[in-house]
Amino acid sequence: MQGRVLLIDDDRALCELLAEGLGRRGWSAEFRQSGEAGLAALAAEEFDVVVTDLAMPGIGGLAFCERVVANRPDVPVIVLTAYGSLETAVAAIRAGAYDFISKPVELDDLALAVGRAAQHRALRDEVRRLRRALDQNRGYEELVGDSAPMREVYALLDRVADTETSVLVTGESGTGKELVARALHRRSRRRDRPFVAVSCAAIPETLLESELFGCTRGAFTGAREDRPGLFVQADGGTLFLDEVGELPLGLQPKLLRALQERTVRPLGGSADVPFDVRLVTATNRDLEAMVEERTFREDLFFRIHVVHIHVPPLRTRGSDVLLLAQQFLEACATRSGKPVRSIAPAAAEKLLAYAWPGNVRELQNCIERAVALTAFDRITPDDLPEKIRNYRPSHVVVAGHDPNELPPLEEVERRYILRVLEATAGNRTLAAQVLGVDRKTLYRKLQRYGDAPDRPGDAEE
Repeated sequence: MQGRVLLIDDDRALCELLAEGLGRRGWSAEFRQSGEAGLAALAAEEFDVVVTDLAMPGIGGLAFCERVVANRPDVPVIVLTAYGSLETAVAAIRAGAYDFISKPVELDDLALAVGRAAQHRALRDEVRRLRRALDQNRGYEELVGDSAPMREVYALLDRVADTETSVLVTGESGTGKELVARALHRRSRRRDRPFVAVSCAAIPETLLESELFGCTRGAFTGAREDRPGLFVQADGGTLFLDEVGELPLGLQPKLLRALQERTVRPLGGSADVPFDVRLVTATNRDLEAMVEERTFREDLFFRIHVVHIHVPPLRTRGSDVLLLAQQFLEACATRSGKPVRSIAPAAAEKLLAYAWPGNVRELQNCIERAVALTAFDRITPDDLPEKIRNYRPSHVVVAGHDPNELPPLEEVERRYILRVLEATAGNRTLAAQVLGVDRKTLYRKLQRYGDAPDRPGDAEE
């Protein structure tokens, strides 16, 4: 059964008709013939939705709504009335009704309204549960989420945080790889020492070596004084190299030597300087494919790939979307001074349905925009970007009854492989794991289909 519905109307024949109709549509429906009996049933039993007549002797529909909102605000109420005026509808909504339906009642319309009300309740309960989870976060101040993929990340962090092991963090752009690195640092024995982060893609190749290893005065034009590199600045703490897949090939052997010897030689210097850091690296590239292409050194790959933590994309994290959205909402509302407190269930449904190609970063941008635009104390679907409001998930569909219209097996395989690549954001290593083949087999198939990228192993994420 889809759920339990309580019908309240002094017309027994109508109650029996509605209960039978809802029952045929998958609902378990009971009825009471007065507001007093309805309140007693609600106090004794659990119902997902209440449907009540507006004009009844004793406690009328409006008074009934007010009592339910006061005592059982989690149960949505749908009001039926033969007096289909706007004033009556407004009065019912003001009394706390979820929806309003005029008599004579069409069973399909009622079933649709009941389904929406039950979904409204489920989403509202989920938001409340997630807010409680946010208040009882696991102690990973930087990370938010209670989904199974995130619990796997927490479990791995617990196991490696207090070791000296090098860690490689992978994941799509915008998933929060640096937050994982910071969480790793804060739970390690190095927590009171520096956490130094640098993006290997953000610094020109000509400057990256001096940035990492330091330089002496006069080592190059503009070097006016001795300057320690990031390895020395992070001494005793954690050095985080983000986008390590963008590290220039010529600089990779120097990084490898530094990690092996635990010393660096500043540009222009004649003596090695020792350092003590824990190295954490991150990338959204397929490093194994880059090793095969000889664009990333195999010995350096094994040096940094001692423990691997994969940060899951947001589309695989289920209701974590709402948990993160609520956190972003509270932060944005505080900064802007707007009294925005929650996300309407209809908007929450849109957020859950969207695929989030930009991951957590895109969700944060979406909520910041919604808080800025909303005219109410909660975010509604109208406050969301159009692409999220109108999103329809894509599926690989192979259908047809005419044998001449059915595609050959190779075409079905091609479509499925491309769909898996789309879902893994082009990461062929992960796609091969999903498909149950090795990467070389996958690449050969892509070449045969004419869909292989110019550079095997590249994943533009």
